[in-house]
Amino acid sequence: MRSSLRRALPVTITGVLLAACTPDVTGVADPASPVLHGAATLPALLHPGPQMVANELLVRFLPGATGPARSRALARVRGTVAERIVTVAMRQAGDAEGVTLVRTPLPPLQAVAAIAGDSTVEYAEPNWIYQADAVADDPYLTDGSLWGMTGQYGSGASAAWAQDRVGSASVAIGIIDEGYMYTHEDLAANAGTNPGEIAGNRVDDDGNGLVDDVWGWDFDGNNSSVFDGVADDHGTHVAGTIGAVGGNGVGVAGMVWQVRLLGAKFLGTRGGTTANAIKAVDYFTALKTRGSNPVNIVATNNSWGGGGYSQALRDAITRAGAANILFVAAAGNSAVNCDLFPCYPAAYTNANVIAVAALTSSGARASFSNFGGTTVDLGAPGSGIWSTVPLKAKRGTASGYAAYSGTSMATPHVTGAVALYAALHPGATAAQVKAAILGATVPTASLAGATVTGGRLSVSGF
Repeated sequence: MRSSLRRALPVTITGVLLAACTPDVTGVADPASPVLHGAATLPALLHPGPQMVANELLVRFLPGATGPARSRALARVRGTVAERIVTVAMRQAGDAEGVTLVRTPLPPLQAVAAIAGDSTVEYAEPNWIYQADAVADDPYLTDGSLWGMTGQYGSGASAAWAQDRVGSASVAIGIIDEGYMYTHEDLAANAGTNPGEIAGNRVDDDGNGLVDDVWGWDFDGNNSSVFDGVADDHGTHVAGTIGAVGGNGVGVAGMVWQVRLLGAKFLGTRGGTTANAIKAVDYFTALKTRGSNPVNIVATNNSWGGGGYSQALRDAITRAGAANILFVAAAGNSAVNCDLFPCYPAAYTNANVIAVAALTSSGARASFSNFGGTTVDLGAPGSGIWSTVPLKAKRGTASGYAAYSGTSMATPHVTGAVALYAALHPGATAAQVKAAILGATVPTASLAGATVTGGRLSVSGF
């Protein structure tokens, strides 16, 4: 249902991706058949504001490139190999090349332009930075605050709950974000674990290259600690909207009351990178597709955006799609038309992407929300959304609640809807789930011409 029309540019580069709770910065369009990413003329094409890791770039060499040929290409930028990224999901897809993280003394755009012309390079792109910066509206939870679940312009979740449609522990969701507080009083019962891993034995039991990834993995810190305290409020807030336990007399209720939540932290105190986003997406793909103890991950929640085109990240989303994992993405918070200024990763045309705009409790499109009649699929509650957060006590070990606004908050409503549909329709493909979500939207005046469906999320008829 989403248009594949893009500006025909011979070369593109990618932009920053931000947690979609604050204004996001969009990047340039992706061409229909991108080959190289980077050229000397590219800065003029950028939407203002992109950030990138200084002195780093991502390079994909052509398969079969020899060692001397790679060295020659790296010499163009006086580069050294910082990391060869070949994830389990890449290997499962038959890709033994992966992407190479290169360090260089040159500015990233200059380095991309220099190395992209080498005959051994399939593409090169900056290692873009992603930031998280959520803003609390009110420190107190009040009666009737969960309008996104119960209100006139909410998701219709309360109608589903009334019919005992509350999700299933057999369905898993991957949260690609900051870490999330899996010990929170309203999340602990739904905190999922990796069944292939034994906690605390310092052994990579499932052979995925990660030791003790019981609750997920921190790709920012490269360790198994997926919750690092009060700073992981954004990820915890997202988790609560998806799957805070309902009917327990405590705090808030998520879209689904029963679900398995797993974390892949890639946003840290200094932001995240494309390299780590790729690892996070592939992490969940590999968990689902492994032969022993697979995890039934039906979607990942991606409440971040604001960058430009990355072939490497798009390839990871494609691998997820092949595993029937939906990629639910925030449209972003710059109030821009994503048809004109593509809002990545929401603007990727992969069939498994669902792009989400934000609504207010009055049914208006939130003033900050990006939109796009051919690129943003639907709207969902995203203003004044109460959910779970860690409190500033004992280094973030206490449970709390707060109201945040942003397309970051709209996105987990849709991800929770995916979990609900998957629980009610076991075995449904990603395409079937997406079609059901979009097909059930309620026409909404503020979204007419501003989203593909012209409507808002509704699960009341699931």
